[in-house]
Amino acid sequence: MSAATACMPLLVPPPPPSSPSPLHGSDGQPAAMAPAERRHHPRGMEAAETESHGSGGEERRRPEAEDDGVMSEPRAVVRTLTCERKVYVEGFAYWRSIGRTELPELDPILSFDEFEFSAPAAFLDHPHRGFENVTYMLEGGVSYHDFSGHKGTINTGDVQWLTAGRGVVHAEVPAGEGVQRGINVWINLAAHDKMVEPLYQDLASHAIPTATSDDGGGGVSVKVIAGECLGACSPLRPRTPALCLDVALRPGARLRQPVPRGWSACAYVIAGEAVFGGDGGAGAGNTSAGMEGARVMVVAARPHGEAVARDGPFVMNTTEEVEQAREDFRHRRNGFEMADGWTSDHAATYAAAR
Repeated sequence: MSAATACMPLLVPPPPPSSPSPLHGSDGQPAAMAPAERRHHPRGMEAAETESHGSGGEERRRPEAEDDGVMSEPRAVVRTLTCERKVYVEGFAYWRSIGRTELPELDPILSFDEFEFSAPAAFLDHPHRGFENVTYMLEGGVSYHDFSGHKGTINTGDVQWLTAGRGVVHAEVPAGEGVQRGINVWINLAAHDKMVEPLYQDLASHAIPTATSDDGGGGVSVKVIAGECLGACSPLRPRTPALCLDVALRPGARLRQPVPRGWSACAYVIAGEAVFGGDGGAGAGNTSAGMEGARVMVVAARPHGEAVARDGPFVMNTTEEVEQAREDFRHRRNGFEMADGWTSDHAATYAAAR
């Protein structure tokens, strides 16, 4: 979903530009860190093999980051966060793990949210530039429409991997009655990719490769949204190299997932109980489920090691580039030409209903 003053839900006046958006920073309490961590639903995040420095969220790569080989040794959990449900406006609430005060970013992951979305909330026509926006539906659906005519709905189990690049203007609204639930992740683009042409990669649930394993006697099932796991490879091609897995573990099951050296990695507990690290009978570097079983979202990506300047819907490398993005959108140029005179079907529908 969206995280900016320009992306505010319907019926909510935008705050001043200097005010932090409630969609980009919450104040959940961190839990203790340990080499092996047991995480319970509701909502916990584990981050591994990345060191955070400074309030700006700069993430520095470890020495082995220059080697793109797969890690031959297990990773330790270096930070654990417990996420709290935050109500943004009527119809929209979220649990934020990355993109908050304790963890402003995990290079190149800019934000990681689980969200609940229902009427009257709606993200009407708003711009993006400079990053990739990943929306994965857990329940229900989200309908979208952009200024190039790209239009549709992603439903339960579907994913949309949007490379915003030089510019996209789109709208997103709940696709049905009741609460729609999903995961939304912002992944930064490298400086040389900031101005690439936009690209939508949509995969229906049935088209996402699924891998299974009986390791540990309990059973593991993985939807391979991006990257590779247990021999299954996703057809999605993120601009920033990334791994994204929806892992379901039966009670007592375990999974050992290779991640390239130097990549930032995190795991988000959607449901149940999971153990990460070297204890709990899992073996160092493994993920295992407790007696309830678990559902875990694993995301890893190759860091850029570059300066990050972001303001609302624009993520660039300098404040001057952010301001240039705002000017380009305002004047409908350099990637935003199709926004001139365009209104999404969703915005028109909501306007007619008011």
